[in-house]
Amino acid sequence: MWILTVLLLIFILGIIILVHELGHFFWAKKFGVHIYEFSIGMGKVLFTHKGKDGILYNVRAVPIGGFVSMAGEVYEDGEKIDKSKYMCNKPWWQRIIILVAGVVNNFILAILLLFVSALIWGGSSLEPIVEEAVSDLPMAQAGIAAGDRITAINGKKVKNWDVAQILLYMKNDKDYTLFEIEHPDGKKDEYKVVPKEVEGEDGEKSTVYGVKIKTTELTGLVGSLKYAFSKFGSVVHSMWLTIGGLITGKISLSAMSGPVGIYQVVDQSVGYGLDYIIYIIAFLSINVGFINILPFPAFDGGRVFFIAIEKIKGSPINAKFENTCHTIGFILLIILMIFITIHDIINLF
Repeated sequence: MWILTVLLLIFILGIIILVHELGHFFWAKKFGVHIYEFSIGMGKVLFTHKGKDGILYNVRAVPIGGFVSMAGEVYEDGEKIDKSKYMCNKPWWQRIIILVAGVVNNFILAILLLFVSALIWGGSSLEPIVEEAVSDLPMAQAGIAAGDRITAINGKKVKNWDVAQILLYMKNDKDYTLFEIEHPDGKKDEYKVVPKEVEGEDGEKSTVYGVKIKTTELTGLVGSLKYAFSKFGSVVHSMWLTIGGLITGKISLSAMSGPVGIYQVVDQSVGYGLDYIIYIIAFLSINVGFINILPFPAFDGGRVFFIAIEKIKGSPINAKFENTCHTIGFILLIILMIFITIHDIINLF
């Protein structure tokens, strides 16, 4: 069974990486940038093919990541090619399009998958409307009832339940959670809800609010489109809050998952059916796109950031300095990945 999960994980990551790298590849070729290599995976080359266009198409051993090796990504690299084919010599707007194309492709893939999934199996909208406040549990005890809409949690606006769950997960320096509630008559009130701590069969403690959220089914062409874009928006918003929470310390690094954690999720998805696997691909594709657009060295967004500085400064940034920044950024990412992977392995036991 684990072999099936590993193969499925490689397939899922392969699709996401391929779509991402094809974005860079297509626009680089369109703008006349010289390309040395198009690779899926990292590490040792398992399969290679030299195309008629002179580009090496490779499949590498480690199915995490991929790259399009282009001439002059930061500065002219000394190869004997036409200077106009170096990426660094292309207009700034072309360089930005090449860099963000992978992210755009990931987002398009996610929206298409969510749309197709909803069209076949139907989608659901989890608006933050209370369907039931369980008696004798915190929400009901505070006075919140069925039909009430949660509009904010601890001062942060809430438009869907995905975002609400992230806000409830964040560390809070108070012993209560502040809910802003809009009643069916339009009147708004604030409630201080003290969550109840319970211990599961595995001994892990969790907080309970005692609320069931209303589910609205979305079907058909219009409903599927609404589901695809609303779910995409809620995942992006949730990720934005998560990054903010990691920076401020309201969310622990231990909450992040690496390859081992993703393996566990994929392993669980096998038993849930094709629709859940499609959702996992869409979710991970959004994650890859969002992370890559962050203005951090070694990410696509980091490279865009340097181009933006170049435009503001009015002159090129020192190439060695930029390369050093990207190298340091890459090393920090590897260290973070090792930390997360070790944590995931510890959690297995």
